[in-house]
Amino acid sequence: MVFFKRYIILLLLCFGCKKTAPNVVIEKTAIDSSKIPTPQIVKDDERTIPIDTSKLKSFHSQLLWNFYRSSNYETVWSSFKKRQFVLNQIQNSENYGLNASDYNFKKLQNLENNIVKLNDDELIQYDVMLTGSFQKFLNHLYKGKLNPKELYTDWDLKPKDFNVNQVLIDAFNKDDLNKALTESQPKTATYQQLLKALHIINTFPEDKTVRITGVEKIVLNDTTAELIKIKKKLQYWHDLSQQEPLNTIYSWETLDAVKKFQTRHGLHADGVIGKGTIWALNHSKEERRQQIIANLERWRWYNAVLENDYVIVNIPNYSLHVVEQNDTVLNRNVVVGSSNRKTPILSSTLKTIVFNPTWTVPPTIIKEDITAAMKKNRNYTAKKNITILNANGDTVAPANWNENNPLAYRYVQKPGKNNSLGLMKILFPNSHSVYLHDTNHRNLFGRQNRSLSSGCVRIENPLELAQHLLNDETKWSAEIIDSIIVSEKTKAIPITKKYDLFQWYWTAWSHNNQLQFRRDIYNLDAELYRKLRN
Repeated sequence: MVFFKRYIILLLLCFGCKKTAPNVVIEKTAIDSSKIPTPQIVKDDERTIPIDTSKLKSFHSQLLWNFYRSSNYETVWSSFKKRQFVLNQIQNSENYGLNASDYNFKKLQNLENNIVKLNDDELIQYDVMLTGSFQKFLNHLYKGKLNPKELYTDWDLKPKDFNVNQVLIDAFNKDDLNKALTESQPKTATYQQLLKALHIINTFPEDKTVRITGVEKIVLNDTTAELIKIKKKLQYWHDLSQQEPLNTIYSWETLDAVKKFQTRHGLHADGVIGKGTIWALNHSKEERRQQIIANLERWRWYNAVLENDYVIVNIPNYSLHVVEQNDTVLNRNVVVGSSNRKTPILSSTLKTIVFNPTWTVPPTIIKEDITAAMKKNRNYTAKKNITILNANGDTVAPANWNENNPLAYRYVQKPGKNNSLGLMKILFPNSHSVYLHDTNHRNLFGRQNRSLSSGCVRIENPLELAQHLLNDETKWSAEIIDSIIVSEKTKAIPITKKYDLFQWYWTAWSHNNQLQFRRDIYNLDAELYRKLRN
């Protein structure tokens, strides 16, 4: 692969190219690209310097070792053009939500500025350091800086394989380092939308707006001094025309701007200025910029490409989408886990639809809900149509239930319209005992805050979704599915068409050059940004 001209080299810091493979709790393990042989670097006719391999060993980086083995242990960055490309990318890493200081930019720039004064040993140091910094930068672009497995216990993401040396050497040999930049970034639309969102928010001026206080509810034609602050906020975010008078009257023009703002923030676009709207208005430019950067990091943890048909749940947006051949064919509102019982972040594959499911109560709900309710009222399970079973599978009367050992039993709710899972559930392999399902509390879909479940995702109008996923109008028409439901008999049907499932978490993006934000319902954004900048 055509790589670099040998002139400058590096070797100051120990770039172990911190491997940040995403959280991997499912099947395979990530390939260690540091152990994969790399192709030969195609050299040019510029000066190169032999590298003492004992010095290379001092970096304790197999990635660097493999890279320079491909150059026969000679320097590669003699081309000013190529060095400048790398330095410019690192200097402007904030455009990707990354931080130049993570890649020793100041030290690299100082070496570049003094390159004519460097002896061979110093040129080698510069060369190796530049390689290590660029490897690290590309790895962070592809996999993220942090490892979600080390941050969260409920994030189960498949590993992402990335051979940074292969990508880098291939781009180098083709004299197109921009190719390495392109190959190292996710191809997903949302990632691109987040890059656009970061660019958009960086064009906003310094946020000098004042915090809004003391507002409970404002409707059309109301008058309050806080409307001046509100209008300034709306003008700042480009939702309200700069020509709108900054007075104390809630006008029609301001109402339209409020609706636009509410839509961009996933709020009910009713024009009523309540606590939720004020809360969103009071976020500063810097807070929103940091939120975008946190979401860029997440999308580097997720799949780099979404190739198959898939179902994707955006947890903070309370939404489910079915995507086929890159086209969204079905949308549903959903209810997700509460902050105490979070919906796990995972990737899987849909396997089975179960109509008229029974519900086996999970241990968490037994401990936190069932036990307390049974101690107050032994008839609680009977009222909920729940059967108590002992270890032998025998039915236990509520009066004989041992309150001191509630986990010794299984608690199974019979099928029916009052079953907690509703009329159907969709199964997929996972380690959290969660699934997609209907609900017996369908009124909750009308609420703005739908972080209400015990971890599973509840789907609005699920029978239409089930028919679509089964993908056979003859065998599984709406009439046939209705007849199964009426029978109240449990029936499991395999999903023969492959659908990947992604239960992911993102609170910012852009759409038609408009910034979109959602409430960070699990309070993850600020802490993630803080760790990214440490």
